[in-house]
Amino acid sequence: MLRLVRYWNQEQRREFVFLTNSIHISALQVAELYKNCWQVELFFKWLKQHLNQKFWGTTENAFRIQIYATICTYCLVVIVQNDMKLKRSTYEVFQILSISLTDKTNLRDLLS
Repeated sequence: MLRLVRYWNQEQRREFVFLTNSIHISALQVAELYKNCWQVELFFKWLKQHLNQKFWGTTENAFRIQIYATICTYCLVVIVQNDMKLKRSTYEVFQILSISLTDKTNLRDLLS
């Protein structure tokens, strides 16, 4: 059984229409669930576009570890970028670091 749900978003002055098989939850809950799912989709799109993240593990635990490691790496690069007051984009810094992983050049020299 499918259910058509209409939800009016006052803030955006827009109606959203969802198709769901959940018949025991309110239209607001359906809208919030879809919104949360969309945020997850956007996050993974961002990961793929900006970090070239490839996921090797297939278990939930491996997946979580890879996500956490990716987020930690991103945060560390942004901290270094801000501390060094780099004019380069975060993407450029990642590109430089990714081709210099085994290089022993000083980080300041490498990024200047």
